Amino acid sequence: MVTATATPSTDRSTTATRSVRHIAGVVISVVVGAFLAFDVVGKLTRPEAVIEGTAKLGFPIEQAYVMGTVLLICLVVYAIPRTAVLGALGITAYLGGAVTANMRVESPLISTTLFAVYFGVLMWVGLVLRRPELLKVVGLRR
Repeated sequence: MVTATATPSTDRSTTATRSVRHIAGVVISVVVGAFLAFDVVGKLTRPEAVIEGTAKLGFPIEQAYVMGTVLLICLVVYAIPRTAVLGALGITAYLGGAVTANMRVESPLISTTLFAVYFGVLMWVGLVLRRPELLKVVGLRR
């Protein structure tokens, strides 16, 4: 029986690749989190631009506080490594609502309506780079 043994240089290169992927995932996740935190602050403080945007989408301005609170809870759960997947699911649902709201008022498809989809994909890419075992859950890796 022949067994393959890894050389120290192979182990280091594999570890270095994992480390680079993990760091890239953390950076992406931090950028996503910062953008969402900015959105939370806007919804909770309700500056004029948020009031106008909320009204343009057809929501009562009081709903901005509710949306900001829901997003804040999801963002906190996403920021905790142990519960990040649960937070990402909540944020994905939140972004789905953003897509629906923009479709309802017939916003431009590519630039506005689908922005939440692009953003959600970026969020999940960052999470998968941080936790590659998630690929097993969706059947993309054994």
